[in-house]
Amino acid sequence: MTSDTPTTPDEPGPRPGPGSGADRGISRKTLLRAAVAAGAAVPLLATGGVALARDAARSGDGQRLTPTPYCDDGDDLTPDQMEGPYFKPNSPLRTSLVTPGTPGTPLTVSGYVFGRNCVPLSGVLLDFWQADDNGDYDMAGYTFRGHQFSDATGAFALKTIVPGLYPGRTRHIHVKVQAPGEPVLTTQLYFPGEPRNSTDMIFDPALLMNVRGAGGGKEGTFDFVLNVDGDTGPTDPPTDPPTDPPGGTWASGHAYTSGDRVTYGGRSYRCLQAHTSMTGWEPPNVPALWQSES
Repeated sequence: MTSDTPTTPDEPGPRPGPGSGADRGISRKTLLRAAVAAGAAVPLLATGGVALARDAARSGDGQRLTPTPYCDDGDDLTPDQMEGPYFKPNSPLRTSLVTPGTPGTPLTVSGYVFGRNCVPLSGVLLDFWQADDNGDYDMAGYTFRGHQFSDATGAFALKTIVPGLYPGRTRHIHVKVQAPGEPVLTTQLYFPGEPRNSTDMIFDPALLMNVRGAGGGKEGTFDFVLNVDGDTGPTDPPTDPPTDPPGGTWASGHAYTSGDRVTYGGRSYRCLQAHTSMTGWEPPNVPALWQSES
């Protein structure tokens, strides 16, 4: 199979954000990124796992530290990365990519989606895809592909497996993240302690998940920070839903099903995935849900 390693990748490493430089103190998250990039050991829990984002952390003198990662220091916008050759649109709406008997090490990835002002974002589309236990991508169907939406608290959770390795890449999970009516962030999530992290030309330590063992599987966390304000957003369920049946002119609050056709802005669209529409998810803004027909 071909590798999704680019011929001219972006330089790995955190991108500078607003407020970078001497005018901002060094955050705990920044120190963690620097330590990983330098090959230093990542702090572990007593159980041997990496401390999760919401786990309590303490310094050497027993004082409580701010959890890592944390939306507090101005350099926390989640970096973008290349899509690679294995993305497929129209993935199923689901929070679990596994079925009973799926081979591989069980993995749960959870976290939150924040705006740049550290306000949780609800209704954010997260579209995941990854290799199977053997390092292969399913290009014929939608195995290990699925999308979901963050809940009212900005939280998401994905059940999957630890992806297998394939030539040219370290272990990773792809994801597209899109707040209502905003641009898509395409990026990748990585695993700490992987030998190939040091040789993968795309690897970025800013995109490391916190991972620990959990029974016979693993638990990982990662908090996305998007370059949008989080002060306002759609309600879930939407307020004041219209009473008209699906079809006709698109409107917020409809329960659309796959195949429904609507018009919006003078153009026609066909529904690709069953969903309840909300403000910000107009057909031109969510190609995962609507396909233009004109």
